[in-house]
Amino acid sequence: MNPYNAPLAEMRFLLEKVFDAPQTWSEMPAMAESVDMDTAAAILDEADKISRELIHPINRSGDEQGVRHEADKVITPDGYKAVYDQYAEGGWVGLCGDPEFGGMGMPKMLGVLVDEMAYSACNAFTLYGSLTAGAALAIHAHGSDEIKEQYLPMMYSGQWAGAMDMTEPQAGSDLRNIRTKAVPNEDGSYKISGSKIFITGGDHDLTENVIHLVLAKLPNTSGISLFLVPKIKVNPDNSLGETNGVTVGSIEHKMGLKGSATCVMNFDDAEGYLIGKPNRGLVCMFTMMNYERLAIGIQGLGTSQAAYQMAADYAKERVQGVAAGGSPTGASSDPILVHGDVRRMLLTIRSLTEAGRALSVYTGQQLDLAKYSQDAELKAKASRYMGLLTPVSKAFLSDRGLDAAIMAQQVFGGHGYIRETGIEQLVRDTRIAQIYEGTNGIQAIDFLGRKVTGDNLAALSEFVAEQVANINSYSHVSEADKARVLGLLEQLLVVAKQINDNKLTQPALINACAVDYLDAFGYSLYGCFWLAMCDAAHDHEDDNFKQQKAHLSRFYFDKLIAKADYHLSQVSKGDGCIMQMDASLF
Repeated sequence: MNPYNAPLAEMRFLLEKVFDAPQTWSEMPAMAESVDMDTAAAILDEADKISRELIHPINRSGDEQGVRHEADKVITPDGYKAVYDQYAEGGWVGLCGDPEFGGMGMPKMLGVLVDEMAYSACNAFTLYGSLTAGAALAIHAHGSDEIKEQYLPMMYSGQWAGAMDMTEPQAGSDLRNIRTKAVPNEDGSYKISGSKIFITGGDHDLTENVIHLVLAKLPNTSGISLFLVPKIKVNPDNSLGETNGVTVGSIEHKMGLKGSATCVMNFDDAEGYLIGKPNRGLVCMFTMMNYERLAIGIQGLGTSQAAYQMAADYAKERVQGVAAGGSPTGASSDPILVHGDVRRMLLTIRSLTEAGRALSVYTGQQLDLAKYSQDAELKAKASRYMGLLTPVSKAFLSDRGLDAAIMAQQVFGGHGYIRETGIEQLVRDTRIAQIYEGTNGIQAIDFLGRKVTGDNLAALSEFVAEQVANINSYSHVSEADKARVLGLLEQLLVVAKQINDNKLTQPALINACAVDYLDAFGYSLYGCFWLAMCDAAHDHEDDNFKQQKAHLSRFYFDKLIAKADYHLSQVSKGDGCIMQMDASLF
């Protein structure tokens, strides 16, 4: 298996040249004194080293060994505990956490790049820290001061882990049907009873405690509330007390992510503490869910990068056949990189991955602005953009991540189907990214139904207008490419208006067309980012870097952006051919 090397030059280029991170940070007092490009570069260098030297070496072995459930313990693969201890000691779990509670306070537009490296190195291992960071975010946003002071420092330090407990056997995407109960105690705590399934990181041996955020119902109410439930009770001095009625029923035996413990969790009169207001649990949990949705999109992005590196290296080394028109070196066989179809696949993966990285950094920038900006108008706009971009980041990045893994596997040919090369593990590990944290179909329905048409296109129109202004300001890109993207942005608004005008008379319209609309938006947005990257690269000091950007951009506009036209044409066909066939005919 090839070693992983982070695309550090690409990452720095996006931060400094495309999205002007130093300027963004300088205008936010919370960031101005803690981070600049030198600091960011040092963090990226160290994250690259850790991902390459610590995390990536346990990827294959962790997949082969998997997790084990023995008696009342869940045991992670060999090496996970030692690597996690070093990872936590370096402060990586709390990288973007609040410094008041022991976090490093770094901006999210830097954090997404660190997350990408870790996911590229090992999907399964990275999930443990990601769930902890997401749980800490929800506690920080909605927990009482007492709870924050008691739990956040231990979570940011990595001594305690976090988990999100939502799904039940009879309640997957429709959480109204959950049966887990919360009964008030006289001391203000609650007794939590019920079972949850598919709980990532529900239990493991990496930390001394696991802090569960559990959705449950209070007596005599249909509303859903959120509760913090530690695996082991915590004493006032933060020492650990007795066990808390939180046990593992079993672990799931999965297609991939075998080093990640996915558990059935049982709560038997476990002591829990209310987070946020009663019957407002989903509002609180969505703080964590939106964080995790971006993280899972980045899981797809990390897979794309890892897949590209593996496939490109293999294509340069694997000798098979002769180049069309004859070998350029006169050899009897050439590396498969000379073949057009192999190049098509590699260029597809790379052009989508580099635009996807731009999407992740831009989304991280909006998160930072929404959280830290002192400009009320800018802060509100960033929040609106986050509403638009969260489902797109999750769905489009993870869909393209699986596409990339499968294309990379195809580059390997028959060797891609056997375990030794490692590429088949990427296919298995990333498949779940389209399913968990809300399936990508649900993300698309949220995007089109709530974020695009929910406000009668207000946020979308504002976002498109800003992209149009950006494109018109570029002076170092093709006018034809600019016109191509501007036309797509206009068409996105036209088609969205058609959906909006007919959504009440055609109630299935949004559900039937949402995936195509999200994909059309994604391919169009990638066109925006390719224009931005090419414009910013025109004076880059590295000629090879400029040439790479020019070639990849040309490939994207010649070969891939037409997918946006296709998906828009599908939306324009409406829902008739989808909904008219009687259920008995399926």
